Amino acid sequence: MKSENEMELTGTHTPVSESESESETKAEIRHKKSTDTKHAEKNRHSEQPKKHKKKKLSRKERQHRSARVYGVLIMLTVVFVISISLAVGIIEVGKDMLGINGSQRLVLFNIPEGATTAEIAQDLHDDGIIRIPKAFVYFSKLSKNDGSFVAGNHEISASMAYETLIAELSKSMADEDSQEVVDVMFPEGITLYDAAMKLQENNVCEASKFLYYFNAGNLGYEFEEQLPASSSTLKFYRMEGYCFPDTYTFYEESEPDDVCRKIYMNFNLKIKDEYYDRMAELGISLDEVITLASIIQKEAAHDGDMPMISSVFWNRLNSPEYAKLQSDVTSLYVENVIKKNIELDNQAIYDAYDTYICNGLPAGAVCNPGIAAIEAVLYPAESDYYYFYANVDTGETFFARTLEEHNANIEMVERIRQGLPAEGEASAEGEGEAN
Repeated sequence: MKSENEMELTGTHTPVSESESESETKAEIRHKKSTDTKHAEKNRHSEQPKKHKKKKLSRKERQHRSARVYGVLIMLTVVFVISISLAVGIIEVGKDMLGINGSQRLVLFNIPEGATTAEIAQDLHDDGIIRIPKAFVYFSKLSKNDGSFVAGNHEISASMAYETLIAELSKSMADEDSQEVVDVMFPEGITLYDAAMKLQENNVCEASKFLYYFNAGNLGYEFEEQLPASSSTLKFYRMEGYCFPDTYTFYEESEPDDVCRKIYMNFNLKIKDEYYDRMAELGISLDEVITLASIIQKEAAHDGDMPMISSVFWNRLNSPEYAKLQSDVTSLYVENVIKKNIELDNQAIYDAYDTYICNGLPAGAVCNPGIAAIEAVLYPAESDYYYFYANVDTGETFFARTLEEHNANIEMVERIRQGLPAEGEASAEGEGEAN
């Protein structure tokens, strides 16, 4: 039996079970760990170095820094632009010195007596031969050719390098050390075939090669821009009419294309701007002008009759009653030039040139006319004539308004040529025939 004291103690203190004791212990451990963790976090934060606050720049400092950045950018841009400009400038000078992209069109360039290199360079620039006069002057001095240029006319092109230009401008065609030269005269009314034969006879170039290159054209001259983009298949010689009548000086054994360039250049110089303006007024093309001029050139015995003969053809072209020009010289061109030089018979070409068969102008020119014939087309006389007939013995031409008058003129001229007395008076005087 337990004593009362033991019972008292037992009643006062309730015994704690083993599981409760373990739970209390675990709770104390968790509390301790939580406390330790908080202390550790606190200590870690306290041990981290304090971050310094970024110093705020003043407005003046910010402006200074921005100005410095802009300055650097501007300097880099300037250096870049200068570098590009220098590179482009060097390229342009190089292209000019070598004649790169320059036109191969020959031009007649004149050096006046006493002209300085600087003046010559400026004239070359003004004529479109060079682009940088100062570079030409410097190159001339560097190559020791300053002052060696010969006064007079020279044939040059923008495709020539400075070295070639200087060589051409430093000599004349009469230079004893140059190739042999020969003068060839093309009279008004010469055909392209006969011009080619003259060149061959004078040892300038082969006739066949000249005809090939001359008719090929496309040499870069302004007048070529006025020609049809594509040539008619009915044309015999595409560029008949454009071998301008003149006296030319050629080198013997020249390249055919060089010979062609010289003739093209001369034609280009002869056809003035006012002629093109007049063509626009009349509503006629360059090719039509040359074709009609070639007929007038062959029909007229002298220049004085050309404006009146031109008026006859213009009257016919503008009148629906006279569809055909009926010029003998076109028929003769078919017989004497086309048929003798064509490879295969082509009746369509023959008919396209014969103005007794075709309406209006023929397919192309029948010779190479001079300035007088060209101006006669552009500035014809005013008349109401539709016919003319020539006395080839006296060089007189008789014009008529009607077929009856024309037949009377023919009869009168033929009687005079036979030494018979004339039975009537002619309607008007002149030379040629259209009926």
